[in-house]
Amino acid sequence: MALNKFPLNITHQSISELCAKLGKDALLVQGAGGNVSWKDNGTLWVKGSGTWLAHASQEDIFVPVDLIHLQNALAQEIFDIKPPLISTQKEQKLRPSIETILHALMPQKIVVHLHAIDVLSYLVIKDYKNTIYSLFSKSSESKQFEYILVDYHKPGPELAQAIYITLQTNKNANIVLLKNHGIVIGGESIEEIESLLQSMSAIFAPKQNPKILNDKIESPASWHPEYLPFADQKAQALALNQDLYKRLQSDWVLYPDHAVFLGAKAFTYPSWKTFDEQEENNSDKPELIFIENVGIFVKPNFNQAKTAQLLCYFDVISRVLPSAVLDPLNQSSIQSLLNWDAEKLRQQMAK
Repeated sequence: MALNKFPLNITHQSISELCAKLGKDALLVQGAGGNVSWKDNGTLWVKGSGTWLAHASQEDIFVPVDLIHLQNALAQEIFDIKPPLISTQKEQKLRPSIETILHALMPQKIVVHLHAIDVLSYLVIKDYKNTIYSLFSKSSESKQFEYILVDYHKPGPELAQAIYITLQTNKNANIVLLKNHGIVIGGESIEEIESLLQSMSAIFAPKQNPKILNDKIESPASWHPEYLPFADQKAQALALNQDLYKRLQSDWVLYPDHAVFLGAKAFTYPSWKTFDEQEENNSDKPELIFIENVGIFVKPNFNQAKTAQLLCYFDVISRVLPSAVLDPLNQSSIQSLLNWDAEKLRQQMAK
């Protein structure tokens, strides 16, 4: 793609408008997930940890960090560097995104990291590489892409190092596909980013349309004083559709944000009777439960960030065929995320 095809209209306001637009599309961004950055001479402006892209037009969600310092560290292959803040006149309460190093690695002016649903539905498949190679080889849209594939690594320094190593094989890459995680897009303008996103959507059209699962699904009545029915009707298919219900037990944690906000396991029960028997003496009952053939139920304090992640899970899992073999995160990877102070902070801020 010829980069000079697009005007370089990069301003704080135009990036904020892009973020708000992306953040309001649940098929691209869920809650506090995803992050955006742009480079302005020696400054890297990056989304603050725990902030919502959808709020970018109402509040300043960006943090300025010293790009030159980061690039010098990366030139020495130092990936666990703490992004150095550039002081501003106002007090800086935000911390840079835990993925800041990733943004410094990419050479493009604008870098967008998203948990795009349609793409995720392929990145969670065990044989994701061959599947994605096939998609790109068959698509006329692929001509504008230089892409790399990166296996799953814990977000932060480990992931940044893996991307750095893989970028050595294709330094012109403008698309990074992260197994069990999401996508990174680099561009020289907002228009280029939007064009690449549109083409990615065409390439990664889902194999199964989730609407076929939603016929005649009604919100269940709560039969327990501590719980309410989960408000989103379409997601009730997770408890009512047998193929999806099986995934709850075998393929629960498919990407980092899921573990951080929804925990290491799905609490499933074949009936309310079984739930009462198992949880009768538990003073700290699960916040989210799935009753087979009845519905999904949550405690009243189930927050917006968790709701966004549960809808994300439904949107991903309902796009893969029942025959697909998925590759959920292992217990070691899950515990590493749950015990990570950076993710605990993000979870607190994202409520």
